[in-house]
Amino acid sequence: MEMVSILEFRRHAEAIIRKVERGKRLLLTYRGKPVIRLEPIVDGTIGRDDPFYTIDSLAVSPGRSLTNEEIDRIVYEK
Repeated sequence: MEMVSILEFRRHAEAIIRKVERGKRLLLTYRGKPVIRLEPIVDGTIGRDDPFYTIDSLAVSPGRSLTNEEIDRIVYEK
């Protein structure tokens, strides 16, 4: 997956967004580390099964909080 720095994104945001619209998946990096994934929304809609919509239920379960790493593994299937 192609990596793009935050600085490069700021300078060339429109061109980078066009790449994503054409189907390219990118990782934005901050100080050399990946922090954000940009990817196209395939059919123009986001399904209710998207992990983003269930993040609140993952963050705290009865009697136990999940770590950021556990949430990442669930959401990003790492």
